[in-house]
Amino acid sequence: MSLAGKVVIISGAGSGMGRLAAQRFSKQGAKVAALDINEAGLKETAEGHDNISIYPLNVTNIEQVNETVAKVISELGNINRIFNCAAIMPFGKLLEHDAANIKLVMDINYGGTVNVTKAALPNMIANGGGDCVIFSSMLGQMPVLAAGAYVASKFATSAYAEVLAHENTKSNVRFACVCPPVVNTPLLKQAKDTVWPKILDENPHLDPSEVIDEIERCLDAGKFWVFPGKNTEWGYRVRRWMPGQIWKHVHKTEGW
Repeated sequence: MSLAGKVVIISGAGSGMGRLAAQRFSKQGAKVAALDINEAGLKETAEGHDNISIYPLNVTNIEQVNETVAKVISELGNINRIFNCAAIMPFGKLLEHDAANIKLVMDINYGGTVNVTKAALPNMIANGGGDCVIFSSMLGQMPVLAAGAYVASKFATSAYAEVLAHENTKSNVRFACVCPPVVNTPLLKQAKDTVWPKILDENPHLDPSEVIDEIERCLDAGKFWVFPGKNTEWGYRVRRWMPGQIWKHVHKTEGW
């Protein structure tokens, strides 16, 4: 899809993957609605990009999301692409991880995706289609130790995206669920400041641009699952075929 003149709404646009997507799509001529709780980050994202409009919000607040999306439509026009990037990534063993923090991870990573999609997708469908891109993770396909809260949120996101796509097969919306391995974004610091599983360093970390390139390729090819990076899709298949062997490898790598 050519993005010139199109309206793109991006959650988590204040940094990382969301920032890169906002700036790239802006350069392609899109009218970008950048959403994030981090207003300072949004201003940095929009600096030098006249067609990036910032909308500070908390994606866990349903009423605020609904009001913001309605404002985007009123100010920029009907939505042509949704990019759900908002996420947090604190790690830790589940019994050592504060229950309120576990819930917050789910509320932002999964609940925020649901809130933004539910608010924006009906407009897209009503106006003939577009692209709905939902960020999950390889940890939404392959669980590891010491990352249970994040893993659970991304498994939920993967399931939500898959069912949503199948429920709207006749909508002219192209759906994509993105499951990258480790990507070099500021999000990694949250995990590394808590606990960092050794297994996540087995493969080179991706540059965010590689992920966006693969998203575009898969959208154009009609592929729902997006597995950026070498051997990522193979890892997904092995997990489905031999989950016990995967867990043995995880325990051996982590040493517990």
